[in-house]
Amino acid sequence: MPAFDSILEVVRVATIFVVAVFAVICLVDWAVRTRRINAFNPIARYFRSTIDPFIAPVERRVVHAGGSPTAAPWWALVAAVIGGVLLLSLLGFIRNQVLIASLAANEGATGVFRLLILWTFAILRLALLVRVLSSWLPINPRSPWLRWSFVLSEPILRPLRQIVPTLGPVDITPIIAYFLLGFLARILMGSL
Repeated sequence: MPAFDSILEVVRVATIFVVAVFAVICLVDWAVRTRRINAFNPIARYFRSTIDPFIAPVERRVVHAGGSPTAAPWWALVAAVIGGVLLLSLLGFIRNQVLIASLAANEGATGVFRLLILWTFAILRLALLVRVLSSWLPINPRSPWLRWSFVLSEPILRPLRQIVPTLGPVDITPIIAYFLLGFLARILMGSL
């Protein structure tokens, strides 16, 4: 684990450094786009020829959504920051899962069984969260990125919908299912 922790620290520092450099690049690109830097300046020419092709996909999305092309560098920076946070979170999550798995393996068959229960309920709760969050966005629920959450959560939600009344247009069954899954996981983990 110490080796993984040192690698994680290096990745954390490198990610912060890359995002900081990218922030400076986005600031200069924004200054070029808003004509705060002369368009015939060598820096402006360099950014238009070298940096703009990388920001062009973000610019197309911003313009398609009705935004200004001058905001594209800032949206690219937001995407880089979110990507960095997700990368560091994923690496931290993997580290924790490896640690939990090694501790469970030391406990023998009971520990492995507990780990499987823990992971099963975590995946089901994650499927519920993804399903709820995706319902707030204009995303097709049949897309390959989301289909798994509907496949895993629908067998849990369907019986609950027959029992729990709706509150107008609000479906509270995912909330109830989320807490029920946590309660069942605690009961099963406590009985082992």
